[in-house]
Amino acid sequence: MKLRSIFLLITMLLLVGACSLKEIKTKPQFANMTDMTQTKSFYDFKLKSLDESEEIDFSKYKGKKVLLVNVASKCGFTSQYEQLQALHEQYGEKLVVLGFPANNFGGQEPGSASEIGEFCQKNYGVTFQMFEKVSVKGGDQHPLYTWLSSKDQNGWNDQTPTWNFCKYLIGEDGTLLKFYASGISPMGDEILNEL
Repeated sequence: MKLRSIFLLITMLLLVGACSLKEIKTKPQFANMTDMTQTKSFYDFKLKSLDESEEIDFSKYKGKKVLLVNVASKCGFTSQYEQLQALHEQYGEKLVVLGFPANNFGGQEPGSASEIGEFCQKNYGVTFQMFEKVSVKGGDQHPLYTWLSSKDQNGWNDQTPTWNFCKYLIGEDGTLLKFYASGISPMGDEILNEL
């Protein structure tokens, strides 16, 4: 009886091992498809700063809310830089403001990195983190904005920016919480009530 139990146990272990080997062999065939649809965390991203002097790892923002804004220097909403800076100064302990220059709407961010940086500093005294110019929609959309606007990746939202100064709010745990259209004021109740 004991010998039969041991034989059955060995047979079961061999079958489980064979199934596991088969699973390992088939995974690489589907790895790319899985990676494309797998929900990614905000903290998995890294982008270069506006002056390209450093690559910034978004995991440094863990534990704080983050407001991402696609910005432009020649837009009717450009004056929002002032409120974004005020938000950064007044609520910096709770909220990180990140600016992403983009030339997707009306060619309203045509400048180079140095021109954008100079414009922001001279006109609005911007000290919050600005990043290299990216595309926020279309075929050349940056992977960060693909994550922000693809519910397959972020879990619920499929809204891409509709114009300059759209905003995405990230929670302290890296999940996407809200999307705000361009007309929502950075210092308005819709955003301040989330802090």
